[in-house]
Amino acid sequence: MPSFNDIQPPKLNPQLGALHPINQVKDFLISLLQDYGFTPVDGPEIESEEFNFDMLNIKKTHPARQMHDTFYVNNKNKVLRTHTSPVQIRSMLNSKPPIAITSAGKVFRKDDDATHLPMFHQVEGIYVDEQVTFSQLKDLIHKIIYAIFGKEIQIRFRPSYFPFTEPSAEVDVQWKGKWLEVMGCGMVDPKVLEKLGIDSEKWTGFAAGLGVERFCMVRHQIDDIRKFYTNDLRFLEQF
Repeated sequence: MPSFNDIQPPKLNPQLGALHPINQVKDFLISLLQDYGFTPVDGPEIESEEFNFDMLNIKKTHPARQMHDTFYVNNKNKVLRTHTSPVQIRSMLNSKPPIAITSAGKVFRKDDDATHLPMFHQVEGIYVDEQVTFSQLKDLIHKIIYAIFGKEIQIRFRPSYFPFTEPSAEVDVQWKGKWLEVMGCGMVDPKVLEKLGIDSEKWTGFAAGLGVERFCMVRHQIDDIRKFYTNDLRFLEQF
C-alpha cells in the first residue's frame, strides 16, 4: 500500500518517450540563435489587435486582418496571434538598442492543406543596432539553413512585401525538385521603430521568421505537414 506522505513522482524509464519532431527542430533553432547572441522572449497566444497588427504597420484595410485569414476572439477585440512578432514588439517596448531577441511558439491562421495548418509554430528573430545591413541578414539565414539541412541545399531569395519590413524577401529552398518557401525576412521598416520610440535615423534592424513545420518537412522528407499531428506512433517513433 502506497504511503500518502510520499509525494515523490514514480521513477520513469529514461528510454520511454521522446520530444516531438517539431519540438526537436524548434529547440535546435532557438539554441542556434542563442549561440549567435539572440535572447529568447515569450508572450501571450491571445493577443490584442494593437500588438498583432497596428504596431507592426499592418493597416486596418490589410487582407490579413479579415475574418477569412485571422481567428478573432471577443468580438474582434482579441485575436489568436498570427505570428510571434508581437512578442518581440512587447519586449522591445521595454528595451533600448542594441537589441537581439528571438521568439518561438504557436501561431494561428485559417489555412489547412498539405503545406499549411491552422495552428503551426514559428521561430522569429530581430536585431536592431547601428548600421545593420541586409548582407548581415543573408549571412545569418544561410548559417541557419545550412545548420539544419547541410551546405548542399540550394537557397534563393525572392523580393517580397511585408508591412513591417522594407526591403523584404522570401527565402526558398530546393526540395523534391521544386522551390519551397520556408522563411520571410527583411529590414525593419522605420515606421515600426518609430512606433517603439526608437530613432530610425540612428538605429536600423533586420527581422526574419520561419515556419518550424516547413523546416521539419524538408529535414525529414515529409510530404504532408498534417502527418505531424495525426498522433500516429508508427510515424512519431521514427524521430
